[in-house]
Amino acid sequence: MNASVNYHIRKPFTQAFEFDVDGIDGNLISPELLTTNVNVFDIRNSDVNIGFKTHGITFLEGLKAVPFPFNEDEEALYNRKIVEMIETQIGAKEVLVFDHTVRIDDENASRRPARNVHNDYSEKGIRKRLIDLVGEEKAAEYHKGHFGFVNLWRPVENTIMSSPLGFICPDSMDVEDWINIELWYPDRKGEILGVAPNPQHRWFYKSKMRVDEGIIFNIYDNSGIPHLAHSALDLSEEGAKSTTRKSIESRMLVKY
Repeated sequence: MNASVNYHIRKPFTQAFEFDVDGIDGNLISPELLTTNVNVFDIRNSDVNIGFKTHGITFLEGLKAVPFPFNEDEEALYNRKIVEMIETQIGAKEVLVFDHTVRIDDENASRRPARNVHNDYSEKGIRKRLIDLVGEEKAAEYHKGHFGFVNLWRPVENTIMSSPLGFICPDSMDVEDWINIELWYPDRKGEILGVAPNPQHRWFYKSKMRVDEGIIFNIYDNSGIPHLAHSALDLSEEGAKSTTRKSIESRMLVKY
């Protein structure tokens, strides 16, 4: 399958995404991106052996659909289910769910699918986010043991018929492919990893993901579990778009 993705371009200066510019929710200024056509392997109905410890990702089936939109009680229950899932699936001993982001592929949505090839945190971004979440003293304790950040991605309401989430096989990445990209929010700053184009990248995804399916993938690990570059894919042969692509990604701090 062919798809279009948007890689970052290495520059001799600091690059940044600026969010909610001029106080307008969803108003985004992006660094320059390079649209590139790539080949993408569909793992559905394949016998490929993909695991979290070796590839930083695992695909789930047979899940209960995500309640959407959340009310307060439903969100609390969903968080508890996520904690149980992460403990069972990847062997985490402690799980802190700290964010849910709903993405809707609609021009009027404040958060649309991310179409830049990236990983959610750089090393600098991880250090800052960890302190923001648990404080400096407890962050120091985390660094003494095995910890990481992981995401859970789920379709919402409908099967994903367009703009699915795609990933680059970690062993096809070079260290030089990563680029530090700053995030400028009205109230804080962060830093992610953008990805420069490399013809050696091997892309994969799972087609037509249903509301009973999900993906757990690694964002950071201080003990060697690979982290994954990812992006929404614009496929050359997408299915019917009679349903709007909606997803929810939940972010977790985990201790092993």
